Amino acid sequence: MRKIILSGMVVLLMATVCAAQETPTEREAARDVVKQINELAQTLGVQPMVAKLTAPNKQRDEVVARVKQLMDTELMAMSDWITRHPEIGFEEKQAVEKLTAYLKAHDFDVSIGVGELKTAFVAKYKKGTPGPNLGVIVEYDALRGTKGAFHGDQHSGQGPVGLAAAIAIAEFLTRTNTPGTVTVYGCPAEEMMPPESKTVMMDAGVFKGADVIVRSHATMNTSRSAAGFGTCCLNIDGIKYTFYGAPAHQMTAWNGRNALTAVIKFFNNIDAVRSNMRPETRIQGVITEGGAAPNVVPDKTVADFYIRYPDAVYLAQVTAWVNDAARAAALATGTKVKIDHYGRDRDGISLASLEELSFAYMKIFGATGVVPEHAKPKGFEETGSVSSQIPGVGVAAKSSNFSNHTYGMEADALIEVGHQGFLIDAQTMAAILYDFATHAELRDAVKKEFSRIQALFGEYQKALEKAYPKPEIAEPK
Repeated sequence: MRKIILSGMVVLLMATVCAAQETPTEREAARDVVKQINELAQTLGVQPMVAKLTAPNKQRDEVVARVKQLMDTELMAMSDWITRHPEIGFEEKQAVEKLTAYLKAHDFDVSIGVGELKTAFVAKYKKGTPGPNLGVIVEYDALRGTKGAFHGDQHSGQGPVGLAAAIAIAEFLTRTNTPGTVTVYGCPAEEMMPPESKTVMMDAGVFKGADVIVRSHATMNTSRSAAGFGTCCLNIDGIKYTFYGAPAHQMTAWNGRNALTAVIKFFNNIDAVRSNMRPETRIQGVITEGGAAPNVVPDKTVADFYIRYPDAVYLAQVTAWVNDAARAAALATGTKVKIDHYGRDRDGISLASLEELSFAYMKIFGATGVVPEHAKPKGFEETGSVSSQIPGVGVAAKSSNFSNHTYGMEADALIEVGHQGFLIDAQTMAAILYDFATHAELRDAVKKEFSRIQALFGEYQKALEKAYPKPEIAEPK
């Protein structure tokens, strides 16, 4: 029997290692680091602690019941309303009005326009006391689509879900005289940059003082991340390339310089070197401005790019290559190019202590589509700005039968599969916040695990710098 148990532990460890990083190079570079992360979770006794925390608990169950009451009576209807009235990033005025009015009615002080973002807000519980600062991130922006704005990522549900969890735990703190407070962070425009709202808010000190942050997001299945560092959607550099030429009549085009030709050449230059880039590289661009009239040589064109790679070290090489491709296109066409690095997403941190606790609660509360294997490590929010600096967890119970960014996912937000997922997310977030507020052992485990993984990330970066050598090309004689 002992051999069987040990074999099972080895299989589990190997599965976690394979899930940990995304490319063979990363996995090799991270081998020792991942081993230390796995040993850390075992040292902290994560699984026994999760089993203890999720055991029957009358006080916690009362908080969870309050979440359901809030969702059933008002907040699920609010979610449906926001779904039917989509607003794209930085234009979410109606959603913000509804969310903040509800928070004000439940003893939260609200500040709108934080970080100089007009639809960002912070809501602080009026009756909070010194103790753990429990943070909740909510989002509410819709996707930009060819048919108009639509909630194909179900951000319409994230606000009401977060409010239910925040209000239920805030009321518990006051009712039981438990030390602590609650802060809700309204984060606009998750689906677009510039600017990255969470990064701007982080730089402005909006998240300062949070001890833990929870957040939900729509998904096709119920899962949790492996412990470590990473991001859901690769590390990203957001860059805008503006080409400048000179106008002329197209019948005498030699009197001008064609910025449209330059931007097309830029795309061709990128395509010419894709085979020399690592296969996990993603370079995604669109021409947002291509000229005004067919009979005038375009003197200005604009291309907007997301350049992605699983880690920031090789991404830097790719970005430099793409920038050179733009300069070469300008040089070849007699134009000029302005390169604007306007945004970036980077790795965040995921913690076994919070991921395993979240996963256990989601299953207890009846989540469907459960995936037993760990997903890759990723921060609880996409930019990495917050999740690399403050511990937290992204709760993700199945809320759709369709993939993200689809009309099917939007439709599911209004029916049982979406409603069930939203309720489970809210219950799970509230339960995690309850445990964090009432159990010092969870707070200690989270703090120790987070600080250690932060340190290990530095070792990982150094290993990657050695793993991506550039070929040396001799100077021509």
